[in-house]
Amino acid sequence: MFRPRIIPVLLLKDQVLVKSTRFADHKYIGDPINAVRIFNGLRADELFVFDIEASKNNRLISLDFVRNVGEEARMPFAVGGGVRTIDDIRRIINAGAEKVVINTHAAQDPDFVKEASRTFGSTTIVVCIDVKRKSYGGQRTWIMGGDVPTKYAPKAFAQLMEENGAGEIVIQSIDKDGTMDGYDIDLIKSVATAVDIPVIALGGAGKNEDLNEAHRYGHANGLAAGSLHVYQSKKRSVLINYPDRNELIFE
Repeated sequence: MFRPRIIPVLLLKDQVLVKSTRFADHKYIGDPINAVRIFNGLRADELFVFDIEASKNNRLISLDFVRNVGEEARMPFAVGGGVRTIDDIRRIINAGAEKVVINTHAAQDPDFVKEASRTFGSTTIVVCIDVKRKSYGGQRTWIMGGDVPTKYAPKAFAQLMEENGAGEIVIQSIDKDGTMDGYDIDLIKSVATAVDIPVIALGGAGKNEDLNEAHRYGHANGLAAGSLHVYQSKKRSVLINYPDRNELIFE
């Protein structure tokens, strides 16, 4: 039976590990490298590491930090934060990451994704699509850490990114981020059924059953989460954790 990847997401702010709610109210969690070591022991499938302020501050995620993760991680990991050039991608890969996640610049210059996939191969290029509901209905893709709306509806943007060579799509609900109330299944399904490349769900997972629902009903190929893996429960006491494979039954 196919088992989707379970992917913890580590958010960096000022070089420390934080967790957000709806992309705001950042709570200090601890040392990100220590979290990587714990996920090693828990045998995580993969890691995502995002510098959430890099694009806003017009800089790239720290390459020293990426190298530190690469020296510690025993699982594949993907890195995002301020990626704008082919050289940025090359330096991140050379620092040890298997994949690079592009968010803001993918919407600012969609052809950049085409150039990146041609240069490094589609399996290296992941596009993260941050989505928020508009006040008058519908959903839009947002960039710059959820501060700036784009003209793109999420499904159309995902299709454009697939056409331009992205190897994977991360579809993230800003409205669900950090709530631990479950993924936006309708959003995930709308994107996953519109493209042929793998789609990774992100935003809202609070229990193992949420993972199953995103895979079963949302057709997600990968299941990413932040709060689920850094909090013990909705009471939000910090505990780096990862589900035992015996606890996960995917239908």
